[in-house]
Amino acid sequence: MKDLGKPRAVQLEAGEDALGQRIDNFLLRRLKGVPKSHVYRVLRSGEVRVNSGRVKPDYRLVEGDRIRIPPLRVSHRNKIPAKPGRFPIVYEDAALIVLDKPAGVAVHGGSGVSHGVIESLRAARPQAKFLELAHRLDRDTSGLLMIAKKRSALVELHRMLREGEVEKIYLAAVKGRVSGDQFEIREPLHKYVTAKGERRVSVGEGGVGALTRVNPLEARERCSVVELRLLTGRTHQIRVHLAHAGHPVIGDGKYGDFALNREFAARGVGRLMLHARRLRFTHPVTRQKMALESAPPAEFARLPGLCGTR
Repeated sequence: MKDLGKPRAVQLEAGEDALGQRIDNFLLRRLKGVPKSHVYRVLRSGEVRVNSGRVKPDYRLVEGDRIRIPPLRVSHRNKIPAKPGRFPIVYEDAALIVLDKPAGVAVHGGSGVSHGVIESLRAARPQAKFLELAHRLDRDTSGLLMIAKKRSALVELHRMLREGEVEKIYLAAVKGRVSGDQFEIREPLHKYVTAKGERRVSVGEGGVGALTRVNPLEARERCSVVELRLLTGRTHQIRVHLAHAGHPVIGDGKYGDFALNREFAARGVGRLMLHARRLRFTHPVTRQKMALESAPPAEFARLPGLCGTR
């Protein structure tokens, strides 16, 4: 380990670009190379001060806040820089990017992944002053992903997401026949960690409320295509809700039917068959009504030959 600079505190003032940002995220963005655990340790110990007072990691900054950062140490290990990445852009203006994320690409680094969409996008656009994820998709889920280019847009998008003002529609291929009218799954979801340290989610009492609306589109003997609307945004919500209902998403390596997954993979459908298909929302800056769509991936076209008769 080595010190960076002199062992003295740094004083910063939060500008407009930091408005509404959590103090932990502000520090993690600023303190490149400082271990995440170290950042949270100095926050919880009170060594980081805002306006001369202690704050919790979820404190949201106000323009003009005075931030004191104590002397910090970083590892001397060289961090591999992110490679510039280019992704299909569905929509872009001065405040917002909506891109079409491929399956198998993480949205950000962490949990064994060095870099994700956001790091690659920043590397491809070094002139950009601000690029932040407005929401997240699982690594193996494809489809529409929103990225803010202004702090004001990010804050408003987060508010809209919290208050259910963003309509998110997904497409999924699931095990078994799902037919009939639209229905809802309302089971509460509980997060836990396995003995191997993997994060999982299960249906269980005491969990947080979750609501998924399911609209059957095409029902066949062995599998079906359904459209889903997320009315809450819980971790792995669609995958856990559908698995609990007896219709796990094809290709789901955590909650799915592993034998069925292997069979489909051998026949050319080896990915998680979950796709963020549509977004409908009011633009966070212009207030224009937005309706964006991503075409279903090619694997969905192979399903009729694998799912059997209607």
